[in-house]
Amino acid sequence: MYLLGIDLGSSFIKLSVLDGYSGKVVAKTQVPDREMDILSPQPHWAEQNPDTWWNLVAGACRNLTDQDSTLSKRIGAIGISYQMHGLVTIDKMGRVLRPSIIWCDSRAIKQGESISLKAGSDHCTERTLNQPGNFTLSKLAWIKQNEPEIYPQIYKMCLPGDFIAYRMTGEIKTTISGLSEGILWDFKKRNVARFLLDAADVPADMIPEIVPTWGLQGNLTRASAVQMGLKPGTPITYRAGDQPNNAFSLRVLQPGEIAATAGTSGVIYAVSDVLIGDPRNRINSFAHVNYRKDNQLTGILLCINGTGILYRWLKENTKASSYRKMNDLANSIPMGSDGLLFLPFGNGAERLFENQILGASLVDLNLTRHTHAHLYRAAQEGIVFAICYGLELMSELGININVIRAGHANLFSSDLFTQMLSTTMGVPIELYNTDGSQGAARAAGIGVSYYSDEAEAFTGLEKIAIVEPFQSARDTCEQSYANWKNHLKHTLNKVI
Repeated sequence: MYLLGIDLGSSFIKLSVLDGYSGKVVAKTQVPDREMDILSPQPHWAEQNPDTWWNLVAGACRNLTDQDSTLSKRIGAIGISYQMHGLVTIDKMGRVLRPSIIWCDSRAIKQGESISLKAGSDHCTERTLNQPGNFTLSKLAWIKQNEPEIYPQIYKMCLPGDFIAYRMTGEIKTTISGLSEGILWDFKKRNVARFLLDAADVPADMIPEIVPTWGLQGNLTRASAVQMGLKPGTPITYRAGDQPNNAFSLRVLQPGEIAATAGTSGVIYAVSDVLIGDPRNRINSFAHVNYRKDNQLTGILLCINGTGILYRWLKENTKASSYRKMNDLANSIPMGSDGLLFLPFGNGAERLFENQILGASLVDLNLTRHTHAHLYRAAQEGIVFAICYGLELMSELGININVIRAGHANLFSSDLFTQMLSTTMGVPIELYNTDGSQGAARAAGIGVSYYSDEAEAFTGLEKIAIVEPFQSARDTCEQSYANWKNHLKHTLNKVI
């Protein structure tokens, strides 16, 4: 059996077809040719059109099956990974009512604060492990308050992955893991967080039916199958947010195991069997892909919004020919970037700083000394240091980090970035030949019961490198990190 994995990001959509028996990729693609636009009709807003997502998914799949007609007959299950925290609103006719308010949109902070105040901040942390913050429920509350012509038409609210599954199956459903990322799951009651819906004055019937993360979630309709070039009735057997799915892709499933990614945003994700909530909502806890009501495994998530998006911004605005060229130039500059510092927080409200909007900034730019190479080096250092700063907060919550697993992709494809992160943190980083679309395909195999056990699903997953800390460079890294933290502290004092 072949397995199709779809990874819906905010920059690109990736599809992989795996041979379930060998675990090898037999076909893959990435669309569009250049990164998807994020619409920002007002400052700190971020929107994308869900129908664009679907057209890209369906078109990319059709291109794969057109190139190899055997795929349509051999693909036996579909798994979906998707950008977390987005809101898609659908009316009773199944139409999208407005662009999706995606994960890095900052407009709903006040609504989140209001919901938290009504429900009780401590109550929120105890029951949902989070504050409503700037997550999906708060975005729905924003629509209720600011778009009175739209809100009454909403039949169901859903997450980006729920929407893609809906376009495939004609059925609007969600998962426990998905609800938890929208701050809509009550870990104490082990049910939908009705107390927060009441605080937001949102009816419970807007929440879709819950289906398991793994298992039958619907079947391809004939119309969707034609668009995708697949067999009608092909089952969708898995869906999860991109960070829980990235962890699954790296076989991070048990307490103490830790995954990392550095795409548009940067994330450290640690699995825990203890329900941990940060009262200040800097670090978040969500139901992991293998969460069960009788075994509440969660993912403790640290997110830095401005990582890969900063590097992309530099590439576009310095007219760099490639990321490889940027990395080579960055590697020519010594640690510390000759005094140039970069704070990489220019992609909306940062949870790490309690939803403050700091903006990205360069510090101590010398116009007669610093070059593009210094910019690239300082950007990578700033991203590394931002992640390390967040890891200190995770340690305060009792998360111990001994080794990190990551896919050899995005910023982790940069030897310089990976080495700096390992050395500054003082922990090894294991790199694997996988990505989110491959993880979703493997998980689909579990969901359709193709694999007899979990271990079998990871056939073909290969560790391609272990990056160990450079002990000789620790002092230099730590000094550069200390300088960066001093400037961050100064910036935070000005914002406060």
